Amino acid sequence: MELREDIRGLCGALLSGLNAALEEKLFGVYVYGAAAFPDAVPTGDIDFHVILREPLNDQERLAVNDLHAALAREFPALGVELDGYYILLEEARQTSLPTHQLQTDIVDSSWALHREHIRAGRCFVLRGPDPKEVYPAASWPELEEALCGELRYVEEHLGVYPDYCILNLCRLMYTFETQDVVVSKAGAAAWALDAFPKWRRHIELAMKSYAGQATPEDREFMLTEMESLYRFACAHIEASRSSRGASQPLQPTGEGTRG
Repeated sequence: MELREDIRGLCGALLSGLNAALEEKLFGVYVYGAAAFPDAVPTGDIDFHVILREPLNDQERLAVNDLHAALAREFPALGVELDGYYILLEEARQTSLPTHQLQTDIVDSSWALHREHIRAGRCFVLRGPDPKEVYPAASWPELEEALCGELRYVEEHLGVYPDYCILNLCRLMYTFETQDVVVSKAGAAAWALDAFPKWRRHIELAMKSYAGQATPEDREFMLTEMESLYRFACAHIEASRSSRGASQPLQPTGEGTRG
């Protein structure tokens, strides 16, 4: 598994800048998400964790923010889409949600899901040891809580990101049915195309939209159908949970992240 050439250049510049700005405070840099899956769905953003040995001071925060501004200028296609968390090493080794060291009012609410992807090898290690030496494994209750956040995000953005919502509903249905969380949007969409032929057009249009090829009519169709697809997905998820003996209905809480 190799980084795409344009992503490789961006990641190299990111690592170089972080080394210069943070020096010995920098412990590890791990890129995960869509960039780590060889799928047909284009990479929308670059997800990453920067792990720090110690908290950042004001000068280091300014240097990191300046670095991100420079990368956005130098890599206009993807530099503006860097979507990362700066977290302390001591928090990275725990199961509780880590605090973003650049924006301390934010936590990684999908922490359990991100850990499982990274531990499964769906990541690129730019700096640091094997992820399994850092990230603890997640339990199913932790994962289900994070998945609730993802479902809440979909519910709140049906009329904003219909393509993302359709593909992430595919991923949520797949995950609750199989309890396999290490799957990409494209992989889950391929599964859903076979599993739910009724929704084939919706899924194909979502993938078309991710490729930047959707027409206004395509988007209007997706928007019109989102509520129905969302209700179908929620019913399928509840059926999957019930088949495994879940006694409480799913209550989406928290906030998911686009990725």
